[in-house]
Amino acid sequence: SQSGETADTLMSLRYCKQRGALIVGITNTVGSSICRESHCGVHVNAGPEIGVASTKAYTSQFIALVMFGLVMSQDRISLGNRRSEIIDGLSTIEDKIRKVLSLDEKVKELAKDLYQQRSLLIMGRGYNFATCLEGALKVKELTYMHSEGILAGELKHGPLALIDEEMPVLMIMMRDPVYMKCMNALQQVTARGGKPILICEENDQGTLQNASKYLEVPKTVDCLQGILTVIPLQ
Repeated sequence: SQSGETADTLMSLRYCKQRGALIVGITNTVGSSICRESHCGVHVNAGPEIGVASTKAYTSQFIALVMFGLVMSQDRISLGNRRSEIIDGLSTIEDKIRKVLSLDEKVKELAKDLYQQRSLLIMGRGYNFATCLEGALKVKELTYMHSEGILAGELKHGPLALIDEEMPVLMIMMRDPVYMKCMNALQQVTARGGKPILICEENDQGTLQNASKYLEVPKTVDCLQGILTVIPLQ
């Protein structure tokens, strides 16, 4: 919880605590209710969120949870290589974030093209589905535009009926284990006249040929990719 006072999260905490669960609180506010009522926890130290939308706290919580997972898995010999891969990814993530921030002008141009639209669909799969939900939430909170984060595998269960050449669709397409399934969803969008905007890896020409517009972000470890793909949406 960014504030440490989120009512539904606090109710869940108390429900679990009454039943003997160990509570680990991850908050951005020292002395908050969740901070006080947890048995232990992590203060993400992102600084106060001035605006309505929580952006830097989200990124900090993301990293805190990854690091929490690394600590929890340190006695698993079978996960040694995976842990090393993620730790190496964390050590280089700062430079890659700076590179994404340099896309600022491109993001502004894209926003100018979209701000008069009534809806925006944001699609992805795997680790990046959470990024779609976060991006859609930020669009709703800050622009008052209808936006929906959609699991690409669920495209045929409703969202596909909304796709036409007027509906803006933003897709996150990284070369990860679910890439081919995302490509299938992308082709269904283009087959119905959609003009997808893609967030993809740098120099991925095979993916870019399907895009009407695009933003290229650096590649990192799959479970950390959401840190980089969420920044343009924020």
